[in-house]
Amino acid sequence: MGETIKKKALIVDDELNVRRLVRAILSNDYAVLEAQNGAEAVDMARRQKPDIILMDIMMPEKDGYAACHDIKADQATRNIPVVMLTAVGYELNRQLAKQVGADGYITKPFTKQDLLQTIGTVLKTTD
Repeated sequence: MGETIKKKALIVDDELNVRRLVRAILSNDYAVLEAQNGAEAVDMARRQKPDIILMDIMMPEKDGYAACHDIKADQATRNIPVVMLTAVGYELNRQLAKQVGADGYITKPFTKQDLLQTIGTVLKTTD
């Protein structure tokens, strides 16, 4: 029958509770994938080709800036929008996120409305 295929969202955060919260918000509308650090995120982006990536900045192994840079530098993944999802709200961090190719920036704590609105805006501008 006419089952619509959900867009894939990759949540990248080393904190399980953050991943669970974002999954709960998105799971009705998106097929949710998860990664615990930037290295996993880069690998998963290449293999799964998510429609959007929501990524923390401060993580072990590879931080969000390095992972975003790697995703945007790779021909196969460069067009996947990346939204930084972080507790760090300083303007310098926002600028650095832009420099590595991030398409959006959300500061924790965030509301469900903030998250869905930012995702909607980013996906609209990258479609």
